[in-house]
Parts: sequence; structure tokens; C-alpha cells
Amino acid sequence: MSGVRAAKKEETRRAILKAAVELFGEKGFEGTSIEDLARAAGVGKGTVYGYFQDKNEIFLAFCEEEIDYAFAALAERSDSDAPLLEQLMTLFMTQFRYVTENREFGRHLVREMAFPRPVDAHKSKDLDARYLEAVGEILDRGKKRGELREGCDLFLTTVHFYSLYLVALSGFYSGYVDTAEEVEVSLRELLRQALEGLGAQSVRSEA
Repeated sequence: MSGVRAAKKEETRRAILKAAVELFGEKGFEGTSIEDLARAAGVGKGTVYGYFQDKNEIFLAFCEEEIDYAFAALAERSDSDAPLLEQLMTLFMTQFRYVTENREFGRHLVREMAFPRPVDAHKSKDLDARYLEAVGEILDRGKKRGELREGCDLFLTTVHFYSLYLVALSGFYSGYVDTAEEVEVSLRELLRQALEGLGAQSVRSEA
């Protein structure tokens, strides 16, 4: 019985998240009410509050699922000893496809990342720390293989690579590239150039 109850709770939670993705994309975050979410999910308003305190928490729940999905895909599709570039491409392109599955919600997510609203700071920082730690482990292995120079700061390097992903994502929504395949090509080139600049072999200017 407890298994059936747990499955029902997860089904309800997923219905609320699905409704949020659709409505945030259609009406925007501010334009969507809890009543709207409850109606779209087929539950009562009180039920929504039973799962999430507010819309901010729903939004962060989506971000947490994105992280879980991306790193699960990385573990499944990529060898931990694969070249750093390939592991980063697997991670970022998985994230790209996940957030753009609903194109308009993805557009809203890009705006939120560029101009964030005040949210649950503790929860947001926990997610950031979790993401940074996981990417940092990937970069640390790359450093040990000699793909990154010994002295590079893993935190700043993580931020640098993630910013390139955001540039590629923004380019998709700005119309500079039109398809996931074009995003993949441009992102690969951005990451390749960054890795060449951060590689273990120092570039020395000629005297």
C-alpha cells in the first residue's frame, strides 16, 4: 500500500511540475497563479501547497530535476575517463535538450538565469554547490590526465565553461542558431577554444 501511495504522490508532483513548465512558458512566472497551476494539474490549490511552498520552490524543483537528469545521462553515456571535451558536451547538450523541450519555458529559464529574482537563497545555493561540485570532479579528473594546466582554479574554470553553455543557449533563443545540431557545433567550438587556452601546455609568445 505504501508503494502505491508513494507512486500516487510522485504522479501528483510531476503533474504540478508539468503544469508549471507549460504555464510559465505561456503566461510567464509572474502571470501564473497557484490557482492556475492547480487547475492545469487537475488538483486542488491546497494540494499544490502540500508539495511546494510557493512558485519559487516549484521553479527550483525543476532546476533540481534538470541537474539530476543531466548527471544521470552523463554517467550513462560517458566514460569517466573520456576526454574532458566529450564529457562537457554530453553534460551541456543534455541540459540544453531538457530545458528546451518546452521552448517557451526554456526562454523563460534563460531570462531567470540572466536576471534572477529573489528566491529561496538557501535552496538555490545548495543546488549551485551541488552542480559546481559535480562539474568540479569532472574537471579534476581532466586536470589529472593533463587536459587542464596544473594551476587552474577549478571553481573559476567551472564558471567559465558554464558561461559558454549559457552563451550557446542564449544564441539559440536569439536566433543566431536554429537547431540543437547547430548549438552542438558552436558549443563544441567554444569549449575547444577554451580548453586550448587552459591546456596543460603553456602557450609562450615568441621573443
